[in-house]
Amino acid sequence: MEEVLNKFFDFLKYERNYSEYTIINYKDDLKKFNNFLKRENLNYKKIEYGDIRRYLMYLKKDLNEKNSSVCRNLSALRTFYNYTLNKGYTTDNPFVYVSGPKKEKRLPRYFEYNEMEQLFKAPDLKTPLGKRDRLILELLYASGMRVGELCSVKVSDIDRKERKIIILGKGNKERVTYYGEYCEDALNDYLNNGYPKLNKNNLDYLLINNRGTHLTERGVRDILTRLIKKTSIDKNISPHMLRHTFATHLINEGASVLAVQKLLGHESIAATSIYTHVSEAHLKDVYYKAFPRAKMK
Repeated sequence: MEEVLNKFFDFLKYERNYSEYTIINYKDDLKKFNNFLKRENLNYKKIEYGDIRRYLMYLKKDLNEKNSSVCRNLSALRTFYNYTLNKGYTTDNPFVYVSGPKKEKRLPRYFEYNEMEQLFKAPDLKTPLGKRDRLILELLYASGMRVGELCSVKVSDIDRKERKIIILGKGNKERVTYYGEYCEDALNDYLNNGYPKLNKNNLDYLLINNRGTHLTERGVRDILTRLIKKTSIDKNISPHMLRHTFATHLINEGASVLAVQKLLGHESIAATSIYTHVSEAHLKDVYYKAFPRAKMK
């Protein structure tokens, strides 16, 4: 099965254009499935419904997986078996009609306005890498890009006159996002005073690491982890959390869900609806402005 898995991961990377982070999740999920097959002495080509039910129990009881992780695992297996079916390795997809457990409902984690200001002050702007790090924060917050999309941005993708960026998203679908004056200042500073010193190999990519090569998704995650340690913020950080922050702040300031959907590159508005929650501070502000007996005195 290992040989088929390696071909599947290449398919995700080169034909489906999945991000490095997404592929890591697929590898993790399919490794669990492969371990289960070995433990039960099962052939992946001859999986039956009863085997799948036992696998779900294995995830929940033996590995203590949350419902959301189990659902993600099932999604990965559906994709894998669609691939094996199309390639002729298997004759059916046994996971098509298997439904996962109900997901836990969780609000997206995001940063408050004052926390974002702390983050923006964390990079050392005296160095080329610090200028790059500030731009990473500004771009993720200003555009809501996924980390894979951010790492794929080339200088030629940026229309500096119109302050917009052409993004290659999931499924090789292009969309346009925008950035404001703060991000523009960070971009100009980086391109004029940081990029020429970092880009020793004359690459087209916007974000360059300290070795003069293309900055990876893992590199961006490490940078964010390092930056938040310079602040007093007691939260974990990830590129996707900045994406959540972008969407949440837009909704809080009155943007329509449909507009946010387009900016995020969501195919379905249902995926964007999680951002219709409001922050506690915003909710409190609305209450005191709108409720008559809260403002009577």
